[in-house]
Amino acid sequence: MTGSDAPRIDTSRPHPARVYDWWLGGKDNYPVDEELARRILAVDGTVVRGARANRRFMQRAVRTAAEAGIRQFLDIGTGIPTEPNLHQVAQEVAPESKVVYADNDPIVLRHAEALLHGSAEGSTDYVQADVRDFDTLLGRARESLDFTRPVALSLVALTHYLDDDVYRLVGRYVDALAPGSYLILSQVTPDLNPEAIAKAAQQFRAGGTPFFPRSLGEFSRFFEGLELLGPGVIPVHGWRPEPVDVAAQEEGIVPVYAGVARKV
Repeated sequence: MTGSDAPRIDTSRPHPARVYDWWLGGKDNYPVDEELARRILAVDGTVVRGARANRRFMQRAVRTAAEAGIRQFLDIGTGIPTEPNLHQVAQEVAPESKVVYADNDPIVLRHAEALLHGSAEGSTDYVQADVRDFDTLLGRARESLDFTRPVALSLVALTHYLDDDVYRLVGRYVDALAPGSYLILSQVTPDLNPEAIAKAAQQFRAGGTPFFPRSLGEFSRFFEGLELLGPGVIPVHGWRPEPVDVAAQEEGIVPVYAGVARKV
C-alpha cells in the first residue's frame, strides 16, 4: 500500500498505538498523543509499568504457544514495533512460524518493513485493517495463514478500546479458529485501582478514544467455552512470571488482567 492508496495519518486526534508508544519511551508519536499520554499518567501512575507488563506478557504467552506447537500467529492491535516483536519470539522457538500483524493506525504501516524482518524459514506479513472490519482483516490474514490449522490469536491491550459488542466480535474470530488454537488476551480493569482507572477512562474519552475497563467477571467472559491455561485469569504480572516480572511487582500494582486459553 503506497502513494495515494496509503491511509493518511490524523495528527489532530490521539491514537492508542501512539499513546502507548510514548509510554514505552518511543519516538513515533505526535504532540496530541504525548499530551493525552501525560494527562493519563498524571491521574494513573501505573500506565507506564502497565505498558511494559503487557509487552512482557505477550512475549511469555507467545513463547508458551510456540513451545506447545503453534506455528501460526495473528496479532491484532499490533502497535508500533518494539523489541522483541511477536514474530521474533515465535520464530526464536520455531523459525518456521508464520505471523500476521494487523493494526488500523497508518503510522504502524510505515513501520511494516521492520515488522516483516523475520526468519528465512517462516513468514511475516502486515494487514492494514481495523479489528472491527472482520471480513477484510480475516480475508487478508487467510492469504498467509491456514485457518484449518491452529492459530494463536493475540489481542493484547486491545479490548478495552472496544464497546460491549466486543464479545460478539471476539467470538467471531474464535469461531474462525481451528481446534487447538490459542486466544491471548489482556485488558485494563477497574478492580485493582478503581479511582485512577475511572480518571484515566475519562481522559481517554475526552481525547476522543473510547475506553472500557472491565471487571474480572467481564474479562473472563472472553474465555467462555475455551480451556484456560494455568494460572487462569490473573493480574498481568502474575501470568507465568519470569524473574523480571517478579521484580517488577515490587513497583506496585498493574490494573490489567491477562489470560491464555485453548480452543478444544
